[in-house]
Amino acid sequence: MSKPLEGINVLDLSRVLAGPWCTQLLADLGAEVIKIERPGAGDDTRHWGPPWHGEGDERVAAYFLSCNRGKKSAAIDFGRPDGAALVRKLAEQSDVVIENFKVGGLEKFGLDAKSLRTANPRLVYASITGFGQDGPYADRAGYDYIIQGMGALMSITGLPDGVPGGGPMRVGVAVVDLFTGLYTCVAILSALYQREKTGEGAHIDMALFDTQLAMLANQASNALISGKDPPRQGNTHPNIVPYQPFDAADQPIIIAVGNERQFARLAEMCGHPEWTGDERFVSNAARVAHREEMVRLVADAIEQKPAAEWLVQFEAAGIPAGPINRISQALEDVQAQHRQMVRTIAGIPLVGSPVRLDGARADSDLPPPALGEHTDEVLASLSVAADEAARLRAEGAVG
Repeated sequence: MSKPLEGINVLDLSRVLAGPWCTQLLADLGAEVIKIERPGAGDDTRHWGPPWHGEGDERVAAYFLSCNRGKKSAAIDFGRPDGAALVRKLAEQSDVVIENFKVGGLEKFGLDAKSLRTANPRLVYASITGFGQDGPYADRAGYDYIIQGMGALMSITGLPDGVPGGGPMRVGVAVVDLFTGLYTCVAILSALYQREKTGEGAHIDMALFDTQLAMLANQASNALISGKDPPRQGNTHPNIVPYQPFDAADQPIIIAVGNERQFARLAEMCGHPEWTGDERFVSNAARVAHREEMVRLVADAIEQKPAAEWLVQFEAAGIPAGPINRISQALEDVQAQHRQMVRTIAGIPLVGSPVRLDGARADSDLPPPALGEHTDEVLASLSVAADEAARLRAEGAVG
């Protein structure tokens, strides 16, 4: 089955996570992605181990494997004039270029948006930076951890002040990078669709800081409407009660009551159908106002039975609930196995794409590439003769 982006050529000048996450998704959807890497070193994340896959000089960090499936690697040093010329030639025959250098960092190589779009007006050029192409912070480098702090995500993540372990906490995965990669992919697909109507490409300006503010979602809306900063509240929900973990007799489980019908069923299962007539709990707004009393009563009931017994009963009653798994447990879950979310490509275990189109996985079968694995193939596509390729390699322009 053909994939929706077959025939789209992507030149990937990005590294680490936000850009590579975007280009991995484009590769999964059928685009040909050529990843340009520095000879002898490559993407920084190749070295961000342990853990490692492989041995000796062939080993590569698990971090790199997580976001580079489906790509071809060409080792080209565009810091050298000959290397930059090769990348410019690749850009002339590309549909998309993605980069995450500092603002203006590629201009001296002739690889900036203006230069490449002048040579190829149909080019969709996506820039990912910490703070965008303009503004007082435009020249700053952007890192997920810093943006989680500046963009207020850490202010709402973690336990409240004044309790053991309280204080701001970063999220356990680089969600700002990942969200930015996804937003960038959406913008690229939109620009490609617009190009079909206008014949013109676009320069996409994506900022981690902007993305972080956007992904605050209801929490930002709460702040804007109320005029108050939402507090950190650990595993509870600012707008819904009960909606948090509770300790069963043997282990914690999450209960997420989203409407009054579910609450009535929960009250009955806890042995307290009268809760639905109690003015403190008669509506979600009332339960939020009396959060402490509600949580205490539910907790007293849940601790009477083991988790497995509760989960069976909740599923039968249509009450959303689930365990708090470790990563290994989540990947081994029967649902994850049924959906084939764990795959092995060329002996490398990977988490697969979550995208399904007409029942088929939108997932590349190419493993993450070795550094410079496809350099010769890329040079051949540019009609570089063998003796010229040998010269470029000898001079360090390619690897």
